[in-house]
Amino acid sequence: MPRDAAGGVVEPGDAAGGAAMPREAAGGAAAPRDPAGRLIRRWEGLILVLLVTVTLWASAGVDGFANASNVSFLLLDTTEIALMALTMTLVVVAAEIDLSVASTLGLSCAVLGWLWNAGLAIELIMPICLLTGALCGAVNGVLVTRLGLPSLAVTIGTFALYRGLAYVILGDQAVADLPPAYTGLATQTFGPVPLATVLVAVLAALAATVLHATGLGRSIFALGANEEAAHFAGVRVKRIKFWLFVASGACAALASLVYTFRYASARADNGVGLELAVVAAVLLGGVSIFGGRGTLPGVLMAVLLLGVVRNALILADVANEVLNFVTGLLLVASVLAPNLGAIRRRRHLPTPSEGKSVP
Repeated sequence: MPRDAAGGVVEPGDAAGGAAMPREAAGGAAAPRDPAGRLIRRWEGLILVLLVTVTLWASAGVDGFANASNVSFLLLDTTEIALMALTMTLVVVAAEIDLSVASTLGLSCAVLGWLWNAGLAIELIMPICLLTGALCGAVNGVLVTRLGLPSLAVTIGTFALYRGLAYVILGDQAVADLPPAYTGLATQTFGPVPLATVLVAVLAALAATVLHATGLGRSIFALGANEEAAHFAGVRVKRIKFWLFVASGACAALASLVYTFRYASARADNGVGLELAVVAAVLLGGVSIFGGRGTLPGVLMAVLLLGVVRNALILADVANEVLNFVTGLLLVASVLAPNLGAIRRRRHLPTPSEGKSVP
């Protein structure tokens, strides 16, 4: 099978779902369209309808929701989740997962605070933080690709490890005397649109282009759908997965910079619990937990939907326990609903003994 320069399969694919488009039959008639692609489009349409409906309901029924200041706060509040969800989408499409992103964020925040206390310039500290996040991702990538360990187990371990390192580095202190130029930049807006949201939009366009319009993106979909087949087709499975984990760590570190400057405080517990919101957004956006299917636009709509629901409930003075319940409910729904078809097909697949014909 021919390959491009990135090692990806050059056979045309469905950019939305990543599955290869069926070839035309010998007689010239086109084969039926990919059902996975139709499912993704229907699910994304449902997410869009829910987003519009919830937004209209909150605008009409929740005091202060439609104010420009609240819209800016809502967008800012989803910035870190959106940044980490971009690369998490690529990781999950490749049939892996990274549960250490929030801990990587916390470790990068701790490194920032420690280096600032040590007297380093903030312009030097920021790239060091990004390298810290990339190194955390590289550790995950090595354990998964070189040692063959499952990413779920690996990133649960590094989830605790990186958060523990953050406390070792910074303890329970908060570093709050950060440069006003950067803390102001993190909350600067153009009308109701924060500058951080512009950053998310630029990176989202880049990630969507990579995933849906390049040979590398087709390779990611291929290895997520069937890793063994992708390997025999020439896809560099281990190399791609390694760099996906590195990118996930780097994006978590970038989110740590936005988080730290936005709250003007570097703490070891920054970002606690955000990994659940990131995973919920990715799966709610239609990315299959089994890999090989999903789109970035769907994930971004899910990020906004979760942000709108949370913001509206906070303005309605709903208890934090209810917020956690709603987030958990949406996470379960996001895993179950888009994958009902796949689960049903797996349950009805014949076993090897059932597939044998009786002589």
